[in-house]
Amino acid sequence: MTNQTYGRRRWWALAAVNLAVLACGLDGTVTSVALPTLARSLRASEADLQWFSSAYLVALAAAMLPSGLLGDSYGRKKVMLGALTLFGAGSAACAGASTPGEFIAARLLLGVAGAGVVVMALSALTTLFRGEERQKAIGIWAAVNFVSLPIGPILGGWLLSRYWWGWVFLLNVPVALIGIVAVALLVPESRPRERPEIDWAGITTATAALVALTYGLVEAGEAGWSSAAAFSAIAGGLALVLAFVGCERRLARLRSTRRLIDPALLHAGSYTAGVVLQALAILAMFGVFFVLPQYFQGVFGTDAMGAGTRLLPLIGGLTIGALPAERVARKHGWRLPASAGFVVLAAGLLLGARTDSSSGDAFAGTWTAVAGAGMGLALATAASAALADVSEEQASIGSALMQALNKIGAPLGTAVLGSVLNRGYATRLDLSQLPPPAAAAVRRGLFSGVEVAERTRSLALLVSVRSGFVHGMNDALVVSAAVALLGAVLAAFLLPRQQRAGATSGDFAGATDASRP
Repeated sequence: MTNQTYGRRRWWALAAVNLAVLACGLDGTVTSVALPTLARSLRASEADLQWFSSAYLVALAAAMLPSGLLGDSYGRKKVMLGALTLFGAGSAACAGASTPGEFIAARLLLGVAGAGVVVMALSALTTLFRGEERQKAIGIWAAVNFVSLPIGPILGGWLLSRYWWGWVFLLNVPVALIGIVAVALLVPESRPRERPEIDWAGITTATAALVALTYGLVEAGEAGWSSAAAFSAIAGGLALVLAFVGCERRLARLRSTRRLIDPALLHAGSYTAGVVLQALAILAMFGVFFVLPQYFQGVFGTDAMGAGTRLLPLIGGLTIGALPAERVARKHGWRLPASAGFVVLAAGLLLGARTDSSSGDAFAGTWTAVAGAGMGLALATAASAALADVSEEQASIGSALMQALNKIGAPLGTAVLGSVLNRGYATRLDLSQLPPPAAAAVRRGLFSGVEVAERTRSLALLVSVRSGFVHGMNDALVVSAAVALLGAVLAAFLLPRQQRAGATSGDFAGATDASRP
């Protein structure tokens, strides 16, 4: 094939990979709007509903690092095809579940499959593209990831308002099939030249640590930081992290075994800085994803579909920020666009912190678009910096480590910002005229408080509940803005001023290391 043909195949392969990534991203958010329907259809308790979302998140985070090592050992294309197959099967199992236990088991399977898809997609991108083309491909990949977050509630709300709830999950099956065919035809097989032995001790301790930490953060977000279960899980996860470090140091002397974390990656300043900055960006922006759906439905009074459509300015901002990130970084280096992205993100969040109960759609659309643009620019630039010096040998492990740390940001953001929101909400409530059972119900949260106010026909209580939530939301957005400003400072100090002169994109056939003698 000519180089021009290889070039076209690279971009078609990127489209196929991004389609699979979009399906995984949608599944992570679409469930949020389906919870009320699932509660009725599966007769699920409140605890069941919490784990309908959390099970996917825990499995996704835990399977990231093992997926990267398996890709290096058996071939990245093979692992991605297997992950897509499992993703389609897990989606069908979700639609066919008749009990909460069956649904949670299917969500766990989806999380494991999603980790394989996400990690192998990013490693394929690293393998297929080099130099300036890699930065452009990363910008497209980042935009797809961003768009999947708000589109999930929009698509889910539309399907749930018209069709059986199972279609929310069955929609993934044809997407998975298309992804399987496209990856099989367009994505070349790749793996390191020497097939390493699998680090089973590292896989076991790292997976257990991520499960414990993610579970603890999810529990802290739901039950509070004083929860014994949350504290025990987080403490156990940190102890397992220490055990994992000990295992990796012991394996440093065994050249035949590929460790889960390559020390050479951590010694590359741009990789470490990029990973840290991505985690901060996700933590900061998660305040928006956490509070906005509640705000639109509980304060504005919209349904799931209405809340989803009000996230469209956020989608536009994310895309506007992510797509030109490659050109800006090429011209000015990584430091300037990353720092500027964090500053714009902080400005949008601080503007959003001026929300009151009478703020309308125009105000919400303005500040979410500004915050989204900053998020897009910061996160795409950080991803480009992290992957700039990642070789084909390190593609799977580098992608897996970056994604694993990123996935921790979501439950950490929920736990931290949820605590701030709940504290601000509780301090503004006037419950002096309510009997203890009703007062306890109002303290549980916005929707419970609105339900009590509507049942008692108390306009004063409804105003108190909604203004209390807005106050707590503004506090959470201020904390998110502080995290974004920290990201701006760290970007200015950690990222190099000028971008390293990377290799050119190279021949597409260079990705097929596994096929070479």
